[in-house]
Amino acid sequence: LLLATLTYDTLRFEYEDFPETKEPVWILGRKYSVFTEKEEILLDVTSRLWFTYRKNFPAIGGTGPTSDTGWGCMLRCGQMIFAQALVCRHLGRDWRWTKGKRQMDNYFNVLNAFIDKKDSYYSIHQIAQMGVGEGKSIGQWYGPNTVAQVLKKLATFDTWSSLAVHIAMDNTVVMEEIRRLCQSSLPCAGAAACPSGEADLLYNGYPEEAGLRERLSLWKPLVLLIPLRLGLTEINEAYIETLKHCFMMPQSLGVIGGKPNSAHYFIGYVGEELIYLDPHTTQPAVEPNDSGCLPDESFHCQHPPCRMSIAELDPSIAVGFFCNTEEDFNDWCQQIKKLSLVRGALPMFELVERQPSHFSNPDILNLTPDSSDADRLERFFDSEDEDFEILSL
Repeated sequence: LLLATLTYDTLRFEYEDFPETKEPVWILGRKYSVFTEKEEILLDVTSRLWFTYRKNFPAIGGTGPTSDTGWGCMLRCGQMIFAQALVCRHLGRDWRWTKGKRQMDNYFNVLNAFIDKKDSYYSIHQIAQMGVGEGKSIGQWYGPNTVAQVLKKLATFDTWSSLAVHIAMDNTVVMEEIRRLCQSSLPCAGAAACPSGEADLLYNGYPEEAGLRERLSLWKPLVLLIPLRLGLTEINEAYIETLKHCFMMPQSLGVIGGKPNSAHYFIGYVGEELIYLDPHTTQPAVEPNDSGCLPDESFHCQHPPCRMSIAELDPSIAVGFFCNTEEDFNDWCQQIKKLSLVRGALPMFELVERQPSHFSNPDILNLTPDSSDADRLERFFDSEDEDFEILSL
């Protein structure tokens, strides 16, 4: 609680700066050197949208909590990973936030989608209430899979972003499913499927050939979330190299995970340490000022980010990727395939062209790849239920 009362200036001294190391620093697909690019690293981190606990917001559901302190950390991490997808979608990965600088309208449109009020697309109010349908009462702690399932449902209302959200279950990414989802907005599946007259009608006003190709290859920007379990009670070391590579990919949205009551949004790594944004600071809810402008400084972490050893990561996580175009997705698939050839890197998930035949028969847990039955999935993916122990024989 004391932390919430500290100012940013005092916070600067509370947090350890980056280590002086020859190891590269990777932040969401960007590589930096601590020696020559420290300012750029901090600017990149500060530019991410940082969502923390808040207090004094309108009651959730009209009569519910007015603060999420103590229970909302995974919801805030879900907001952060999704906000990063929206930033890439509307502002681009190269966009940077500078204190006091006038920002473009799209930036405020993104930020407003997460403000703590009931009518924002991805507000804590929407996430908590949508979670009720996933078997979570308001104020209950979420795991990475639950928050992913809820965000997928909320994204269908966000017509401005027009995202295709896919949650890859059973540690398997099925390329065919993703292509079908991302191309579902097409008026025609391909040129051959359209009678010539209809094609003229649909694509009238576009330059011939090139424009027609562009219209036919419509692709809804993809947010791919992969809930994973990288071990039983602690992360299996064999996955560490693969996890690092995820932060090196230009499509990276980072990772959400952590133990109950201490979820974090992991945005990169340096050496054997993960770099993360921490939601565990309570700030007052923000209201637009008299001129209708939203004060936005508290949504950017203006001190060096937190770090922790990769070995301490709880095994229950969700990894995120954003593919703005079909080319981005094809490139991501190629990188994942190459990753399987890296020595000492155990694949965290499988990439397949078509749905494996065993998916059509529910397995022991009765899971189907598109299941959003959170009760069954929680056992599989959430770290809150780790009250079992492994007995030695």
